[in-house]
Amino acid sequence: IAEQQFKNIQALKGIPAEQLIPTMQFISASLGVECDFCHVNRQMDKDDKKEKQTARKMIAMELAINRANFDGKMQVTCHTCHRGSPHPVGTPMLSADAAGPHSPEESSEAHANLPSADQILDKYLAAVGGADALKKIKTRKQKGTMDVNGQQFPIEVYCEAPDKRVSISQMQNGRSATGFNGEVGWLTIPHGVHRMSAPEREAARIDAEMYFPVRVREMYKEFKVLPGESLQGQATIIVEAKGPGRPPLRLYFDQGNGLLSRLIRYTETPLGRLPTQIDYADYRETDGIKIPYRWTLTRPSGSFSIRVEQAQQNVAIDDSLFVAPNGDEP
Repeated sequence: IAEQQFKNIQALKGIPAEQLIPTMQFISASLGVECDFCHVNRQMDKDDKKEKQTARKMIAMELAINRANFDGKMQVTCHTCHRGSPHPVGTPMLSADAAGPHSPEESSEAHANLPSADQILDKYLAAVGGADALKKIKTRKQKGTMDVNGQQFPIEVYCEAPDKRVSISQMQNGRSATGFNGEVGWLTIPHGVHRMSAPEREAARIDAEMYFPVRVREMYKEFKVLPGESLQGQATIIVEAKGPGRPPLRLYFDQGNGLLSRLIRYTETPLGRLPTQIDYADYRETDGIKIPYRWTLTRPSGSFSIRVEQAQQNVAIDDSLFVAPNGDEP
């Protein structure tokens, strides 16, 4: 548990140690601040800052509200009031866009005149080439460019069926890699190795699943169809997916060609859900299947995009790439 692995844990006693960092990330995203807003840099256990004392009171208040009114479910969170600001605004906003994005719980009931989830997922599977063509692909190697805040860096992505994936980029401060080998996940940076928590691993499993169009109905058991919105000028339709032990998904499918345009997944933390959005574009036929040659990943902390310049499939990949590295947390 958190208080056994980290120093001076007060408000979050009893949570799994691996969920402490995702919980801090949720608070950071909800308030639009960095770690040093509450913490002393590199001395996270110190109580020198008033903001840290306030944060503990706010956490206790949230937990008490949810216990008393929502059977302990996290309906009231940091984001409920803060909405990306360290100082909540008590006056209603006039902007029509003030409500922000929906989470799965906020969705209305499925509309009767919409196609079924099976119909949409069948069209998706056919659009990418069909199950037989997909399952002929055992490995994939992609080379391209990652754009982060206007700066470009080379990146390589290696995939092996069914659910192994490693991306390696050469950043300004050194080599960075994110990997998942079907069992464990990791992020390496020049100063250490971060081991993925259980929720992070399940999110990485979604990204690594080479046969996702085939297996989505095995991985998820509960689906809801909702009206979509226009993405890049194209009408979409939404399928929400839920399953035990899986991150909830919101899948946006192009109504015309049936391809997946956007995926939003939610990582559970003790204080609320962290969203990650991936937008897919520039689908091209490669070895009988269609794969995106461009995607953009967006989190509350920022976004980056990847443009593929070369893709090879069913090529040999060094097994050592999928071995989790040794090393300490930075």
